[in-house]
Order: sequence, then C-alpha cells, then structure tokens
Amino acid sequence: MSDEANVLAQSYIDHPEKVKKLYKRTLMIVVISQMFGGAGLAAGITVGALLAEQMLGTNAFAGLPAALFTLGSAGAALLVGRLSNRFGRRMGLATGFITGGLGAVGIIFAAMLNNVFLLFIFLLVYGAGSATNLQARYAGTDLATNKQRGTAVSVAMVSTTVGAVAGPNLVDVMGKVAHSIGVPELAGPFILAAAAYILAGLVLFALLRPDPFMIALKINANKQSTESKEVSRKNPINKGIAVGAIIMVLTQIVMTAIMTMTPIHMGHHGHSLRAIGLVIGFHIGAMYLPSLLTGILVDKIGRSAMAIASGVTLLLSGVLSAVAPGDSLVLMIIALSLLGLGWNFGLISGTALIVDSTEPSTRAKTQGTVDVFIALSGASGSAMSGMVVAGSSYETLSLVGGILSLILIPVMIWSIGSKKVMKNKEMREL
Repeated sequence: MSDEANVLAQSYIDHPEKVKKLYKRTLMIVVISQMFGGAGLAAGITVGALLAEQMLGTNAFAGLPAALFTLGSAGAALLVGRLSNRFGRRMGLATGFITGGLGAVGIIFAAMLNNVFLLFIFLLVYGAGSATNLQARYAGTDLATNKQRGTAVSVAMVSTTVGAVAGPNLVDVMGKVAHSIGVPELAGPFILAAAAYILAGLVLFALLRPDPFMIALKINANKQSTESKEVSRKNPINKGIAVGAIIMVLTQIVMTAIMTMTPIHMGHHGHSLRAIGLVIGFHIGAMYLPSLLTGILVDKIGRSAMAIASGVTLLLSGVLSAVAPGDSLVLMIIALSLLGLGWNFGLISGTALIVDSTEPSTRAKTQGTVDVFIALSGASGSAMSGMVVAGSSYETLSLVGGILSLILIPVMIWSIGSKKVMKNKEMREL
C-alpha cells in the first residue's frame, strides 16, 4: 500500500465508527451493482440452452452452453480472486463484470452469423459475469463482524433478485427488440446482459472507494501485531474451508443440472417461451429473494443447520420435478422454486463458513479458488444433464439430483463431530 493509502487505512483503525459507515456504504454499492449483475446472469440461464438447440439442431448438447459459461466462470473466478487479493475488490469485480458484458456482445454476433464455434468461445467469456456476480457477495463481508457475515452475504444476494427476476420475464420483449434490429430473437436477452454487466462493472469501478478489502487487510495486520494465537488454529480453519466448499459444490451440481434442462423439458411439453421465462424467473427469485431471512438464520441458528436444510429442500425439489406432469406449469414453478431455495441455503451457509475460516491476507484468493470448484462443478452438472436426459429422462435426472443432495447431511454431522472433538482437545490443553 502507498503512503497515502496507509494514512487512509490508519484513519479507519483509529476511528471504528468510520469502519461501520464504510461497511454500510460498501453494502449499498454492492446492492446497486448486483441489481445490474442479476439481469446479466439471467440471460444465459433462460435462453442459452434454447439458442444452442436451435443452432445445433439437437438437444443432446443443450446443456453445453451452461457448461461453457460455467466453465468460463471457473477461470474468471480464479482471475477475479487473484486481482481482488492484490489490487482490491474494486479492480477485481469491475474487471470481471465488464469482461462478462463483452462476452454477451460476442454471443449476439455469433447468433447473427449462426456460428456455433464463435458462440462457444464467447459463452466462455460471458461466464466471467457469472463468476463476478458470485464473488461480489464477499465484498460486503470484508468489514463485517462474525455475527454479521451471513447477513452481509444475504444483502448482496437479495439485491441480485431485482435484475435476475426481471431478466427472464423480459425474454419476449428483448426478443422483439432483437428481431426489430435484425438479431435472432433468442439472442435478444444477451443485449440486456451486455448492458447490465458493463453497467455493474462501471458502478463498482467508480464508487467502491476506499476499497473495503484493502482497509480490512490493514485492520487485520494491526490486530495481528497484538495477537499471536492464530497458528494453533490452522487445522480447524482448513477444515472449515473444506466443509464450506463441499456444501457449495454439491448444491451447485444439483441446481445447475436440473435447472439447465428444465427449459428443454418444458419446451417438449408445449410450454411457450413466456411460460419458460416465468418458471426460471420464480427459480432465480427463490435463489436470491429469501437471502435476507437466510442470512439471519445462518447467523442465528448456525451454518450447519442451514446446510442440512439445503440438502432436504433440494431433495424435495428433485422428487417433485420427477413426479410432476410435464404440462403442469404450477408444479414446475413450485419444483424450481424449491431448487432455488435449497441452493440459497447452501450458498449462504457455505460462504459464511469460508469467510469464518480464512484470514484477510489470503481471503480473496482463497474465495476465488473455492469459486473455481463451484464453477467447475456447475459446468459438470450442466454438461452431464443433457446427456442424462438424452439417454434416459428429465425425471431420472431430477430424482438422482435430489438423492445426491442428501450427502450434505453426513458431511455436516462429521463437521459438527470434528468441532466437538477439537473443542474438547483445547479444553484439555488449557
């Protein structure tokens, strides 16, 4: 940090009330950027598979677009994490969002040229927006206390709802806009995505000053100069990172696999593009809208309880998706809403565990690395989902996904048991 930056950081160390004000201001800026970011995220989820099916002429690879932009988000998560760790959240998040916006522009041109090769390339680039949308949830936690972390994550996520729910319900409108300017209708939502991601990046670049991560680094360095007990906590911290990562990876696999093939499944049962957009809108709303309540529950009743709730909710979603008649719009809305809610429980509880288990000096880099695994798991779930449905059925995919989510229960029982053993060991040493 420069001398000027050190002086600025010291002013926050000397005046804790300034830290509280910066924490609140950071949350407000993240909220604004996430409103735009959510709209950018929704385009790929809603029409990505349909666009690929149209261009490829088969649904066997309909899960490939989601796999590609999720794979792209894996690389972007690593890059955004590294940039944030070195230069702060402002630079990392702004770069990620703007890159995602440029990827959306590329997808529009690929659709206009009917060039599948270009489509696949720009889907990878577009994935940077998805990765950044997830990474932004960490920005609000940099200056949060232990009892505020779940809530801080939830504030960032719930703000995504505005754009994420509006996006799918603008599919028809954006399709007409695209058609009027000579762009294929299914590429229309990517026009919205391009504008939304770029705006999100510009908001963060212009307003996220001073950078909360850099201030948090300085505050932590000051604390460590008076404390010397961090080394003894190394093993439990690593275990917390592993458990948090498992929660988020597993929920991501189940959610993306079922979500990716739902538009295709509905299309085959005669649902209109508007109906598909409605279902995905409810799904994304359930992913983000309950976040404020989820964050409070994560902080109040604990990370482990909410992770178990995630597994149970995803199981209910998988079973309902499997048994619901394909032409029932109401049951599809309920099933996909449960899918989003289960993911929400898992992501917020897992994120809180990761923040609890990392030190500021390496936090952003570790968070980026964990998000790489989340993205790769999502890419795997998306890619395999199309093959499973082509080889078997959507019902089989949903049921397997629901059963897989139950793995969270033994993982959390093991985690709770490990904490008790560690606590007993520390008591004996005292």
